[in-house]
Order: sequence, then structure tokens, then C-alpha cells
Amino acid sequence: MAILRVALPIPKRRLFDYLYEGIKPEVGVRVRVPFGPRKLIGIVWAVTPDSEWDTTKLKAIEAVLDDEPVLNKTLLKLCHWLTHYYKHPVGDVVQTALPVALRKGESSLPKPVTFLTASESGARLELAELSRAPKQQKLLEKLQASELTKTIANTEFGAPVIKALLDKDLIVKVEKAPKFETNWQQQLTVVDKPTPNVEQAIAISCIEGALGQYSSFLLEGITGSGKTEVYLQAIEPVLEQGKQVLILVPEIGLTPQTVHRFKYRFGIEVGVLHSGLTNLERLQVWQQSSKGQLGIVIGTRSAIFTPMLNPGLLIVDEEHDASYKQQDGLRYHARDLAVVRAHAENIPLVLGTATPALETLNNALTGKYQHLILKQRAGNASVASQHVFDIRQQQIQFGLAQGMLDRIKQHLQQGSQVMLFINRRGYAPALTCHQCGHIEQCKRCDKPYTLHKQLNKLQCHHCGSAKPIPRHCQNCHSEDLTAIGVGTEQLEHGLAEYFPEYSSIRIDSDSARGKNKLDKMLDSINNNEHQILIGTQILSKGHHFPNVTLVLILDIDGALFSADYRAAEHLAQLITQVAGRAGRAEKPGEMWLQTHDPAHPLLQDLINNGYGHFARYALLEREHAALPPFTFQALFKAQAMSAQLAHEFLAQVRHFFDHVPNVFCIGPLPALMEKRQGQYRMQLVLQSTQRSHLQHALGQHIHQIEDLTLANKVRWSLDIDPQDFS
Repeated sequence: MAILRVALPIPKRRLFDYLYEGIKPEVGVRVRVPFGPRKLIGIVWAVTPDSEWDTTKLKAIEAVLDDEPVLNKTLLKLCHWLTHYYKHPVGDVVQTALPVALRKGESSLPKPVTFLTASESGARLELAELSRAPKQQKLLEKLQASELTKTIANTEFGAPVIKALLDKDLIVKVEKAPKFETNWQQQLTVVDKPTPNVEQAIAISCIEGALGQYSSFLLEGITGSGKTEVYLQAIEPVLEQGKQVLILVPEIGLTPQTVHRFKYRFGIEVGVLHSGLTNLERLQVWQQSSKGQLGIVIGTRSAIFTPMLNPGLLIVDEEHDASYKQQDGLRYHARDLAVVRAHAENIPLVLGTATPALETLNNALTGKYQHLILKQRAGNASVASQHVFDIRQQQIQFGLAQGMLDRIKQHLQQGSQVMLFINRRGYAPALTCHQCGHIEQCKRCDKPYTLHKQLNKLQCHHCGSAKPIPRHCQNCHSEDLTAIGVGTEQLEHGLAEYFPEYSSIRIDSDSARGKNKLDKMLDSINNNEHQILIGTQILSKGHHFPNVTLVLILDIDGALFSADYRAAEHLAQLITQVAGRAGRAEKPGEMWLQTHDPAHPLLQDLINNGYGHFARYALLEREHAALPPFTFQALFKAQAMSAQLAHEFLAQVRHFFDHVPNVFCIGPLPALMEKRQGQYRMQLVLQSTQRSHLQHALGQHIHQIEDLTLANKVRWSLDIDPQDFS
């Protein structure tokens, strides 16, 4: 009789012992166990001959779900590190590391794939008979030539088209065992490989020289300097050795164009992992990679947990991007976990960006990472010139000064595209009464509703609540309601009226909602169907628009005076990334930044000296202020219907650390956004000059905090190395 120590998906920082008769399962397999009235799926964490609990009261394992571990030794090692470093419940950690399908108890063996093929009648049908249904005609034409998976057909043609052909008995579904490509190395062919410039060649050589051992590189290259080409040429010898490459990209940077570039260069299938896939699609890529059947896997944050049979190289593109930090549940940072994984796998790690996070830059400057720099734009492209435009005392139309409208007109008349960036979707950020000054506010968040004219609604961007646009003021009943501020919707409407002869397109999370909608929009931009591009951060990163020669940034003054000490860093990264969309081909580009504060030191440093100089000066400021990366922080968050309750809980938490040497407490204080979704939010910051002191103190007291009576009356969390204080 063996005792299995099982990690269960519950918010308790402990393991649970169960009895098991039979051959001892391996560590890392899934088991189904009774837990009170429920049945839970957990992971075997350890097999032990005895238990600290009374064995007569232990329950038995109901079923072992796998013949071999779903978490290999490397992933188990990562889970151990995550549990220890982030002080997070072990069961929640292993759940995060698994695909959703496996968490729900699905088989870890490959499932049959549904194919579509032409039926006998469909094969004989003349395509002209479907001339009134062109999409059905096109799909049937494809299926008469060869079968397609239902997933691909659904993506290209849509479910209604498939259903219509099925109802007409022109096509049939066929279940088949998935055909995984096992000989991708034999299919490997390298095409259109350009000669790198000197800087690129040095970077490629350094990375190639580290293959087969752990080494971390910061590839700091200005926008348009050809970082992706460095990745491609560094990947080539890895694939030739039959080893696999894992590439992490931000969610908004994972476009079909990105994936196509890797597929086209090497001629092999590329595994893709992102939130738009179904659970079974994600599981299939996970299975293929674990069996070594994919040479390249590209994915967003959670792809860091993808198993690889023969790992060779790990790449984190746009390593500074905030989306790599999980903001709920297990609050891990995929970039930091990539460092741990590369070390565990004994492979090189490349962190690429034009605007490195200050933590990463500091590691490079202190020698922890090798620093590779690309200062020149690839090909014949030149760096865009950068300017600030003083809009004080100027007339503003839909957020734009007349001087900027003239500049836009000049570029449009030259046949170029222009991009306008404003990080605020909707028509306007607030609706106010012109008579009494009343502002329509979300009562659950105490923040103004955002006006969405096209949808005819007011919406809170914090909790999602919405209501129709009122016809009169709730306070004085006046009908004189006025929009305050500018959003992408208002900018689009104003520019369409001002430049009626040019086509404009708005890209934000409202307009780009829907499967493949963003991809179609990006294709239309690259096909020059639109001359005026308006968007939020979705447009700011990674996209290559060769015909864009003017980038205009609006409404960033608020970020210059934020209470968040990271705000300046994030703003500088954003401005640099957006400016990098201009002049990426032969045409020279320029970036203009509208501001009421043109002399602000941050803007002047960024415009005149570039991000590299700004970042090094910002590091000096951080050091003098005793802020990360020169100190280390942990953030306790608590929220409750009562502000007093949340404050009281954090006051009790602070009591554990008040007299701990080398650990400094700040708070409890209200969060930067004190109320959200009807709950009051409080924070307590712990800070130390030594990471080990902070970790030791948290390890000593986390179980005592968990056992506090108030811990069950508030919603609380612990965030190690916090990035967001809002």
C-alpha cells in the first residue's frame, strides 16, 4: 500500500495524502480523488511509504488517469520553483502548467481529428450548380480536390457554410487518427536567407556559440533593426541538429504574418498557442511538442509551460511587454520563468526588444546577461525623426491641432499612410452635463463611464457594466450633455469628415473583436486599402507597415504625472514602440507627439537621446530612490465590500513583518484605483534590499496569514515582483 502525495487545485498551500494499491504510479501523472463531496483531478507530487496523518483516515485514489507523466521532470522542477518563489498553492501551480483539457480530465493521448471530404454526390456535382452560394462553391471545390480538417474549414469558410453543405449531403465528416509529422528535420529547407549586416552577424554568432549550454542574451535593437532576422538565423542550426525552439510573443504580436515568416523560411509546420484556440487545439500542439513532432512552437505567456522532447533554444520577443506578467491566480512573469527554464534545460535564452525593461537592462549592464546591441535599421530604412508639438493655446479639433492636420495632409498627398495613436477606445472618456457639471459615473467603480456612440451606450472599462446613453442629466434634467476628451471612435469620425477622399480604419479591441478580424484588418492596411490608421496599443508593437511615414501620438500627458513609479518607463517604451512604425522601408518617416508640456524632461530625453539613454538615467533614479531593480518587493492585495475590513486584514498581515530585520513595510494604503466592481481595494507593500530576506520572511509567515480569521472574509492575494499597483 503506497501513499501518494497529491497536489489538488484548491487555494491551500499544502499537499494531500491518499492511499493507493497497485503498481506505484510515476510522479507527474494525474489522478482522480475524492475531496469532501467532490471529485478532483490532481497531480502526484510524491510517492512515500508513510504519512504525517493517521493512515486509517486516509481516502483511496479513485483512478490513475495517465500511463506516463503529463508533467516531465523539467516542468515539475519549474512547478517546484514557482511554488517556492511566488508562495502560491502548489495545486494551483500545477493546474496553471497543464492545458485546460487535461485539467478537466481529458485523455492525454491524441484524439481523433474530424476531417471534411466530398460525399459521392458532392464529388459528382457540377460546381456551377452552387453559383448562387459562392462560399459553399469554393469549399466544395477544395474538398473535391482533397480533404480538410474541420478546424481549418471552419476558420476559412465559417460554420454556417459547412452546415449548409452537410445538410445538402454534399460533404461528410470522417474521424481519423491525427497524423503527426515526425520527420520535420528531413523537410527542413531554408529559403530567402538574407546576408546579415555586421551587428546582426555578431549577434547571431554569439547566440550560435552558446548552443548546448545555458546563457542569457539581451538583444537590444532599435525598431526595424532586424531582430526577427537574428532569431531566424540563430534558430537555423538548432533545427538542423533536430532540436526544438520555443518562441514567446505578446498576445497582440502573435499574428498570422509572424507565424508565416517562420513557416516560409524553414518549410516546416509551426505549432501555435494562443487564447483564440479551442482547448483541444491547444492540447494537440502540447502533445506534438512533447513528442518532438514540432520543430518550432510560437505562443503567448502560458506557452512557457509547453513540454519539449529535444529543447534547443528559447526566445522571448518584446520581453518588456506587460502581458508576460499574469495579473490573477498564479502571478508569474513568463520572462523570469523563461530564465529559470533555460537554466533547467541547459539551453540559451534570447530576450529581444527595442525597449528593454529596466530589470532586464540592469541584468545586462551588470553582466548577468550578455548584451547584444543593434543600432542600425535593416536594409535601406532610416530611423524616423522624432518631434514634440506644443498644443498650448492652439485650437483643437477632435484631439488634433491644426498644425498636425496640415502635416497629415502633406503625407497623404505624397501617397503615404499615416498612423494616429491614442490609447483610449470609445468616443470619449466621459459624458458631462454642460449646465450643472454632473458626470455619468459607474457606481460600482466610482469612475466615469466611457461614451461609445456607435454602440449607443455608456460602458465602464473597469467592470464592464453598461447602460444606454441618457437623453438628459440625471441631476438637473438638462439635455445639454457634452463629451469630454477624445477616443479612437471620435478621432476616426473627425478624420473621415476632414479627409473624405481618404479611407481610414480604426483598430482597437472594439473594432477588432471576432476571430481573424484583426488579421483581415492588417492585411487590408498592407494592401494600401486604407491611408489613415487609427488605433490603440494593438497597432503599436511588432507590425511592419512599409508605407507608413508619419506617426502621431495623442493625449499622453496624463501618464507624465502618474503615481505609479513604473509609469515613466512604460510611457517611454510605448512612445518608442509607436514611433518605430514609421519609415520602416525606403521612405523616411517621422513621429510627432502632441503635448501641453513640451519641456518635460522625460519627453526631451526620449526625443533627443533615445530610449537607451532614458533607461540608463531611469535606472540611476531608481537606485537613488531604493526602488526595483535595486530593491525587491512583494505586494499583498485585499478587497472587500467594506474598506475597513480590507484595511484591518492587511494591518494584521503587517504585524507579522513589522519587526523583521531588513524588511520594510508600506501601508496598508488604498490601491491607485480604490474601488472596483463594488469592492474596496487596499494594498500592503513589503520591500527589502535582499531578495533572500524577503523570501525568508514570506516563507515564515505565509501559513499564519492563511490561517487568519479575516483571511476568509476578504479576497486577498500575494504578488511577488509586482508590476501593477492600480
